[in-house]
Amino acid sequence: MEAAGTCEITRLPEELLSAALALTTPRDACSAAVASRDLRAAADSDAVWSRFVPHDLPSLADGELCDPAPASAKGRFLRLSDSHRPLLLADGSCMWLDRETGAKCYMLSARSLHISWGDTPEYCAGFLSPTPAAFPKQPSS
Repeated sequence: MEAAGTCEITRLPEELLSAALALTTPRDACSAAVASRDLRAAADSDAVWSRFVPHDLPSLADGELCDPAPASAKGRFLRLSDSHRPLLLADGSCMWLDRETGAKCYMLSARSLHISWGDTPEYCAGFLSPTPAAFPKQPSS
């Protein structure tokens, strides 16, 4: 007879639990971690979190992730998903991972964008500021 409150799924080997959790989302792995000690051990494993860190990260700027680099895959994911400290990329843009889904999020500099036909007055009239004092630098028309 099993003890009250024991979950049948925790009888599975930790490697199998980790493999199953790696097929979910970061949010699901965190939810599973609070269900029991066995699920927490499986959810905290590098096998799970290494699946959430994309292997095709863009080139980072010099010095990014050197403060010191996280030792675990979960620590690396948490650093990459810190939207308050986005990573600076080599091209000058920034990126971070969405904490719930692991999706890549990018922030582009307005100065690095190009507006097609931006030099044609009939197309860019709506972009010019009506009050020149609102911003120190104004687009030239």
